[in-house]
Amino acid sequence: MKFARLTATCFAALTATAAHAETLTISWWGYNGEKLNANIVEPFKEICGCEIVFETGNNADRLGKLQARGGKGVDVIYLTDSYSQLGVEAGTFMKLDRTRIPNIENLYEMAQDPQGGFGPAYSVGRVGVVYDSEKVEPITSWSDLWRADLEGEVTLPGITTTAGPMVVVRAGAYAGVDAFDDSDTTFEAIEALKPSSVKNYNTGSEMVNLISTGEATVAIAQDFTLASLQSAVPTMVWAELEDGDIATLNTVNIPKGAENVDLAYEFINFVLSHEVQQVNAEQGVDAPVNTDVVLTPEQAALWTYGAEAIAKLNMMDYAKMNEVKIDWIDRWSEIFGL
Repeated sequence: MKFARLTATCFAALTATAAHAETLTISWWGYNGEKLNANIVEPFKEICGCEIVFETGNNADRLGKLQARGGKGVDVIYLTDSYSQLGVEAGTFMKLDRTRIPNIENLYEMAQDPQGGFGPAYSVGRVGVVYDSEKVEPITSWSDLWRADLEGEVTLPGITTTAGPMVVVRAGAYAGVDAFDDSDTTFEAIEALKPSSVKNYNTGSEMVNLISTGEATVAIAQDFTLASLQSAVPTMVWAELEDGDIATLNTVNIPKGAENVDLAYEFINFVLSHEVQQVNAEQGVDAPVNTDVVLTPEQAALWTYGAEAIAKLNMMDYAKMNEVKIDWIDRWSEIFGL
């Protein structure tokens, strides 16, 4: 990847920042480490002249550690939107000055400010329905999950997974109510879905195993599992739902206790740049949110890509979800157990 296209102004700003902050501490998952090192870490270090250190782990562990330290010890934190919403509500992150992140203007609108003035999304995914096209009639709507011919064929995500609460929201829609306002009617629809469910899964690998062994032929899944599913069962397809998939956003925030705020702003702007977004998308690292990214059909097949696909996504209201989450977990457990 050629980073020579970075402007002289950007280079100068990064260099000036580095004079005041020699180390940037990033909290992230650590997946695709070699590619992230080549595409982001080393190019940014070369530009800023700084060192970069990491804190790795899952969403819950990393957010918990940050909050236990009073928001200190990390300059930039990567989280899925459901967990960054928890940080927002707890007052863990600072509101951002958009003028210091000019590349935000080049993002899809849903990625620019997904949580009310806090961090942007740097990648977008989706939750939808996958099915074995050799064994199952086409699925074209979320309501198809209640079809009689799918009894004993579906694996649902557990309620404490990313996709679990999304099942509840779609059950409400199937029943003709808002799940946040009418949980009784919603969970009657969940009860009606129980005969279809062979087992709740709690990890992507568990879901892939249920499909690969033939225990299930239909699943509610995140798009990053599709390649593994098709490797196990080549006839698995992603359903084209007339009522749309559900967006999952990966966000990047600056904690209130960050020591190197200037450098954190520059890093976020760098991650949102066309150059970084382009190479990460091409190499299968992250789905792009920068509208200038152009992919071949083969590259785009991995992702929720392009204005048309983005516009079809439904958004989760995580603030509302957090208010009812305990009740939903209890009600789900009464039906399925945990």
